[in-house]
Amino acid sequence: MSSGYYAVALNLYGRRCVVLGGGPVAEQKAIGLLDAGADVTVISPKVTPGLAALAAERRILVVRRTYMRGDLAGAYLAIAASADRSLNQGIWEEAEERCVLLNAVDDVEHCHFIAPAIYRQGDLTVTVSTAGKSPALAVRLRNQLAEWIGPEYGTLLQLLAEWRPVAAARLPDGTGRAAFWHRIVNSGIIDEIRRGDIAGARRRIGGLLDEASGEFPEEIAREVSGRA
Repeated sequence: MSSGYYAVALNLYGRRCVVLGGGPVAEQKAIGLLDAGADVTVISPKVTPGLAALAAERRILVVRRTYMRGDLAGAYLAIAASADRSLNQGIWEEAEERCVLLNAVDDVEHCHFIAPAIYRQGDLTVTVSTAGKSPALAVRLRNQLAEWIGPEYGTLLQLLAEWRPVAAARLPDGTGRAAFWHRIVNSGIIDEIRRGDIAGARRRIGGLLDEASGEFPEEIAREVSGRA
């Protein structure tokens, strides 16, 4: 049965995001928003030393009072992380009126979205969501994935990004270009990166691109279609 949630990755760079609450959970949420480049405001009478330090460094704005109607004006996203869950209904109503995306921690009925467990290696982001049913399970699975996905995958992603404009110019056919990328990631290139042979990884990509620049082998295209 569908959870009713649509998985997306939001671009929060420079957008106003409001965290309502000042405890450890609120701190965790504020740091996550900062990592995404958001403009973060924390509203709470009391805040953790970590949040106070971020405010002193002018990385976030802290407003030391309880939530008041109007606090979500101009916000793109809000997180209700206060210990006082009685505030959530009013926050939800304002978020609905202002079309602000709201996540209320441990209060699924007042959530427009569920915050997943996140693991990052550079620009590679892996998320696990349980539709709010068990954040602990999401964290466990995230940690298991972290044991498998090491920093070499962040490096691989960087290399692939470097070659994207070159491949787009030399492989104008979308199907052939997609097949080329599948061939790259299944070529064993990750082993070269693990060994620290970045130059060898670049040569491998260049060699496979040279092969693909003509008519792409039909058997590889069929293989990729079969995996899609």
